[in-house]
Amino acid sequence: MAKQSYAASLKAVGRGLTKTGLAKETAPPVEQRWRHWAHSLTKVYDSLAMAKLDVPWWTYDAITAVDAWLSERERPIRVYEYGSGASTIWLSRRADEIHSVEHHKGFGEMMQAELAGEEKISLRVIEPVASDNPVIPSQKEGHAGLDFEAYVNSIDDVAGEFDLVVIDGRAREACLEKAKDRLAPGGIIVFDNSRRKRYVDAIAASGLKETIHAGLTPTLPYPERTSVLTKG
Repeated sequence: MAKQSYAASLKAVGRGLTKTGLAKETAPPVEQRWRHWAHSLTKVYDSLAMAKLDVPWWTYDAITAVDAWLSERERPIRVYEYGSGASTIWLSRRADEIHSVEHHKGFGEMMQAELAGEEKISLRVIEPVASDNPVIPSQKEGHAGLDFEAYVNSIDDVAGEFDLVVIDGRAREACLEKAKDRLAPGGIIVFDNSRRKRYVDAIAASGLKETIHAGLTPTLPYPERTSVLTKG
């Protein structure tokens, strides 16, 4: 409820500033990081508004690093994404084949409608199943008694290796364990919000090399952390 109130208040501020001419509809270039960030604050928890900013919901340092990596990567580039949103649209402008899975039905269906006609994107909604003994649980608050096994294993339904795997959804520890062996040579995993202890532990146990990108993040008034993982 606090997040919803915060988001609603900032969006109202943004509409007011735009209406009075104190703010522009168009965001400053991403390279003008502080101005872009200030503009983005009124788009919090709005994936479609964020997509117009041409940024995923990672730290700015991670965005810059992954953008550079994608521009140098030999095509075609295949992506698997746990958790859809602004990153799906951002990646569609930089990759050739994107397979995305979303656990939240309402949000997933909204994204499917938005992405209709995008031939390079496949977005599936795989909801968790209620269970007294989940095979793959989520430790996120409010998700007790839900099994994310089908969601995590959804990557098995797509053949081949992936140049990039994004982990920004639910049951991220299990997603990492599942996805790490599906990387193409030289491929990377983008693991968002990696400062959380359970994610720190999962990354340490994965055997992958971690590069941490901490700091300013679009729409957020506090610093975050996104990690890029590679095989050693």
